[in-house]
Amino acid sequence: MNHQIFEQSRAPIELGRRRLLGYLVAAPTLAVAVRLGVDTVAPESAAAVVPTPDGPAEIYDLNDMLTSAAMPTAGLITLTMKTDGTAHFALPRSENGQGIVTSTAMIIAEELDLPVDKVVVTLADARPELLFNQLTGGSNTTISTYIPIRTAAAIARGRLLEAAALQLENVPVTALRTLKGMVLAPDESLLSYASLAKAAAVTKSTQVEAQLKDAADFKVVGKPYSRTDARDAVTGKKKFAMDLKVKGAKPTMICRPPTLNGKVKAVRNRGAVLKMPGVTHVVTISTGVAVRAKTFGQCIDAIRKLEVDWLGGTAEGVSDADVLAELKAAEIPLAVPSLPNVPGTVQSVDSEFTFWFASNSALETNCAIADVRSDRAEIWGGLKSPITAQQKIAEKIGLPVDKVKVHVTLGGGSFGRKLFFDAALEAAEASKAMGKPVKLMWHRADDSRQGRVHPMSTARSRATIVGNEVLAYEQRHTSVFTDFSHGLGEIITATAADLPVGDIGFSQTVYSLSQGLHYNFGATTQLLNEIDSRFNTSSMRNIYSPNAAIARELSVDKIAATMGKDPYQFRREFVRTDRSRAVLDAVAKAGSWGRAMGNYQAQGIGIHNEYHGFSAALVEIDCRPTTVNRDIREAVTGPRVTKVVFAVDVGLVINPRGLEAQIMGGIMDGIALTLTSSMHLRDGYFLEASWDNYAYTRQWNVPFEVQIILVPSASEDPGGAGEFGVASAASAVATAYARAVGKQPTEFPINHGEPLHYKVKPQVPPIPQSPRNGLRAN
Repeated sequence: MNHQIFEQSRAPIELGRRRLLGYLVAAPTLAVAVRLGVDTVAPESAAAVVPTPDGPAEIYDLNDMLTSAAMPTAGLITLTMKTDGTAHFALPRSENGQGIVTSTAMIIAEELDLPVDKVVVTLADARPELLFNQLTGGSNTTISTYIPIRTAAAIARGRLLEAAALQLENVPVTALRTLKGMVLAPDESLLSYASLAKAAAVTKSTQVEAQLKDAADFKVVGKPYSRTDARDAVTGKKKFAMDLKVKGAKPTMICRPPTLNGKVKAVRNRGAVLKMPGVTHVVTISTGVAVRAKTFGQCIDAIRKLEVDWLGGTAEGVSDADVLAELKAAEIPLAVPSLPNVPGTVQSVDSEFTFWFASNSALETNCAIADVRSDRAEIWGGLKSPITAQQKIAEKIGLPVDKVKVHVTLGGGSFGRKLFFDAALEAAEASKAMGKPVKLMWHRADDSRQGRVHPMSTARSRATIVGNEVLAYEQRHTSVFTDFSHGLGEIITATAADLPVGDIGFSQTVYSLSQGLHYNFGATTQLLNEIDSRFNTSSMRNIYSPNAAIARELSVDKIAATMGKDPYQFRREFVRTDRSRAVLDAVAKAGSWGRAMGNYQAQGIGIHNEYHGFSAALVEIDCRPTTVNRDIREAVTGPRVTKVVFAVDVGLVINPRGLEAQIMGGIMDGIALTLTSSMHLRDGYFLEASWDNYAYTRQWNVPFEVQIILVPSASEDPGGAGEFGVASAASAVATAYARAVGKQPTEFPINHGEPLHYKVKPQVPPIPQSPRNGLRAN
């Protein structure tokens, strides 16, 4: 597999220097905080025969909401210089592999004129005083922290220069400059930041003005950097929750019900299990029976011996077809009447789609460490909403919030899953019941079958066209309830989201602020309806957008075909913004759009705009019934994406190498969601237990060639990239598949009815599909 990254040449963007306010904080060594204002940008105008006015997401999107929520407490985030010359910053976000520790270090290094390896970025413990400013989600970390972090670093650099001027005597600050952690005097003498850290400190917090660097002077930001934790990750030195050594914390696992959300009625052989090797505790908690032992293997053995009587769950006897029927019945009607397909007259172009349940499937299963005492508690976990976690845990174990300390650890993947803290709640409950510290980990099978899933949904669209004009476009998204009870990361919105009406309000807000308008299709409406809260759900990477984009882009291809137009040229004519047209043109040119391909092979194209960024993907797919996998030299059945060209404009790019990695991951997610990855619900439980039968993108169906293009941007600020690659890639795979087989697919993934893991012999036989497999009581 060849991966290439290209950055198109461009003239430097002229940026004015920003002047912002911040604070020198009273501390033993130099410490600074920030005060933040918000920049607004007028929306772009677009000319078309039947233009589409801006929608909510064009005026104020989900990222704007998250950034606005974080602003009031930006001044509580501090940067500290140490006497060893290093800068330390506790990032109030969660690192789960997206690379924000590295990009944050780069931003600080840039503004402070310090080598990147001299910047130490850690993850902040839960800090309730930050309110909405400790939620990791919506690809918002860099957008919301970029200016505050730069401001703090600029203030620190200015104060170091002032301290150096005082020491040098008779040398004005304007005659000094900084370079690689040193202050350089006119006579070329050097003063290290380490020697100035104490002298630069203040005894009273003072408001000061910071002047940020011009982008033309950037030496770090915009350059490709490898992850600061890369060596630790590949050598096993990187510490995740289960790697931590907490005194007395022993392995703990949960025996869970055979159906979703069942409850324990009785444990019939607790005494016998307590006598098993290594077992120290067996207690009933709200989600099952917790077993603590000397090793995780002993926990598993004990759980498999448990004899538990269960009460029914929330989805007893329910299967995929039942949920789909409920969704169909709840679909919001389309407003414009359906019109006959008569060329030359006003006509309708209709499409309908089904999207099955899917799994976040992070590499690290749910896990946490808890040490609960009578008067205090301490929790460790990879938490993306630690303030809410702290408050919910305190409520669960009956302690004041200030007596519960929550440490945020590095996470092994999330894709939305770690917005919830189920393992931390269970660990706290088990530790309290046992009176001992616990190191709790979910079994992989339970993570799949009892964990949170991406909701099943349907989509309907109708375009009303006449001649070569689109007069109206409607899209309806009907979904199983999406749980947003983490709120905006603190207890007020979390409690509101948990109310019977609050969850509807949150879902509607997130949908409206994340689903932008991509084309000039006249009067355009996008509406959401959610039903059925029986399932454990969460936002998955890119939330609603992959499903919405697949439906939209397949509908666009169908409209183009009805008008007799090429899919690329049609998009180029109707896209609403120049930035969107630029990424579209980039993939069409680099991917040689329209080149001849063989039978059952085709190109597809898709676009998506979100998080202040614009993207397009061109995909080539091979849908021949049997193809030879040139990686493993075996014949495989099923479609394979052979090439992806992806163009992205996310504004200012902090780390091109990190952006490339994010887009690659998004492409793999998009391929999986469109072709292979789904959960099968049968009689109240999900069949899939692990990756041997949850068909995520594997080596055999990874594209041979991936080309990523960074398109020049008119924006001086960074956009969000953590989820950005999924929707465009997924929709391009869908349009390519439709063109290859000559028929628009109507359900996703396309192999849900005949999963590939049943058609291709896996390396390990699938787990038999029984509710008692995985980590279950007998």
